[in-house]
Amino acid sequence: MQTQAWRELYPFTSRYQTIGSLKYHYLDEGPDGLSSVQENGADTATDKIKETLLFVHGNPTWSFYWRNLMTHFRQKHRTVAVDHLGCGLSDKPQDYNYNLKTHIENLVEFIKELDLKDITLLVHDWGGAIGLGAATQLPDRFRRFVIFNTAAFPPPYFPWRIRACRFPILGNWALRGLNLFSRAALKMAICKQERLTPAIASGLLAPYDSWENRVAVQRFVQDIPTSPNQPTWQLLEKIERELSQFEQIPVCMVWGMKDWCFRAECLGRLSGIFPRSVVHPLPDAGHYLLEDAHEEIIPIVEQFLTRDSFIATQ
Repeated sequence: MQTQAWRELYPFTSRYQTIGSLKYHYLDEGPDGLSSVQENGADTATDKIKETLLFVHGNPTWSFYWRNLMTHFRQKHRTVAVDHLGCGLSDKPQDYNYNLKTHIENLVEFIKELDLKDITLLVHDWGGAIGLGAATQLPDRFRRFVIFNTAAFPPPYFPWRIRACRFPILGNWALRGLNLFSRAALKMAICKQERLTPAIASGLLAPYDSWENRVAVQRFVQDIPTSPNQPTWQLLEKIERELSQFEQIPVCMVWGMKDWCFRAECLGRLSGIFPRSVVHPLPDAGHYLLEDAHEEIIPIVEQFLTRDSFIATQ
């Protein structure tokens, strides 16, 4: 992977956890406990470090996608972002079970190994099913959810633009040979193309620079279930049922309303699962809403983190 300008946009220290014999890349930025600041020779109580923020990405992104939120929130929060195996700077084995069940198991192991507690979970795309799936297995470790354009239930529809990527010959050639899935996302998932600088584009694509390094991008697409008899469909149904246990924790949903993949129907279904959530629709943002509107999103999340109780959606 060549050193490029995108690295200046990713000013974080890479860390690795071993899962099996594989390296699972993650970021762990900011303070991890209580600190005090000397002001006029006296400690102040305004410097309490808040809960851990855990960022879980989807496909075909990686921890780079969270860079603006991490840069902001690491000043006062412990901010942790993972790269799923096969993604980002994690190992990319060619013969591996790249499915939802395995990604959840890896995240659960990661959370236990780092002993993360009091977690605010931030999820996007496949990260919703993975992150919320992990939360259903470790409910006592989670405090809040911040949900961006995702789903944690069987897909209510299958966009043709993604379905075409599963054609045996065309899919292999397009996804792994030409990286068309990731490249197309730069055009189709970002509404405000003037914001997509060469450095940002290269950063989003950087880990997926060869046939071998695009293995998980393809496997994520192949794991989208189309029938109730498929294991991933059944697992998604289970996650959706078990999310009812989080009825009493605060949930904030921020949604790019120009997303053609995770459309408004997904927001509506999640609102049914979390009926007391705070909802912030962004009318001019697409699927990569953090690229379209991170300046607008940061104060929304910041305000949400100060609340200890639900504020029902109007």
